Amino acid sequence: MAHAFSKIAERLRRSTVEVRLAGVNGGGAGVIATASGKIVTNAHVARGGATVRLWDGREFPARLLARDVRRDLAALQIDDAGLPAAPFGDSSALRVGELVMAIGNPLGFAGAVTTGIVHSRGSLAGFGPYNWVLSDVRLAPGNSGGPLADASGCVIGINTLIAGGLGAAVPSNAVAAFLQHGAAGFSLGVTVQTVRVEDGRFGLLLLKVEPGSPAANATLAIGDVLIAANGAPLGSLDDLHQALDDSSGAIHLEFLRGGREVTREASVRLDRTVPEAA
Repeated sequence: MAHAFSKIAERLRRSTVEVRLAGVNGGGAGVIATASGKIVTNAHVARGGATVRLWDGREFPARLLARDVRRDLAALQIDDAGLPAAPFGDSSALRVGELVMAIGNPLGFAGAVTTGIVHSRGSLAGFGPYNWVLSDVRLAPGNSGGPLADASGCVIGINTLIAGGLGAAVPSNAVAAFLQHGAAGFSLGVTVQTVRVEDGRFGLLLLKVEPGSPAANATLAIGDVLIAANGAPLGSLDDLHQALDDSSGAIHLEFLRGGREVTREASVRLDRTVPEAA
């Protein structure tokens, strides 16, 4: 059985790639989704200017096809064919206690394999209304974007983050929908963090504003604190996701800037086609 498991792990290693961005130290992993060169990884791993390194050491520049920050997924394309695409499984069929393996490039060790069991499936507080596959696999920087697979070698998730000591992966069914349809829903194009403002309210501090995004076009900037959307207070990322989901293509934001004593307002026209989100 150990020999069979090692053969499965080796096949999956050949379907796992290293993803690097120009001028950025470190990198992440990705999974070959099609033999014609489509790669799926995390949105926080891949943007424009990415390079993909295959298991055999060959490197290719990658084109960004789609990117969804809300689900932390990105699709890349490299110009090669006949690649060892990974088989994808049905994440809805996962059972608690099932054996899983993660493959990535943690701390520079290419194709490292770690194993664990499925802990649960469900949502995570502060990460929107999405389901995750939670397992006790040991993840480290470099695992992001790599596969979480079952004992038969089928990918049942894309490793994304560590939450409460557990590895959290985007379920493979959500990955398949992303690869087929691209980013879903309206987007703002920001990265945020919940903070408490001077009057005791909570708000969302803008840590990053994607160039060319709806937020950037509305002149929102890093350091602004969003406090309300369409009149409803924003105390968590879930609140912002809900406001975006409820919008009809535009959203009215209240925010604080600078000394954070004066409430400012901005009307933002959203774009469903912009493959960024939050």
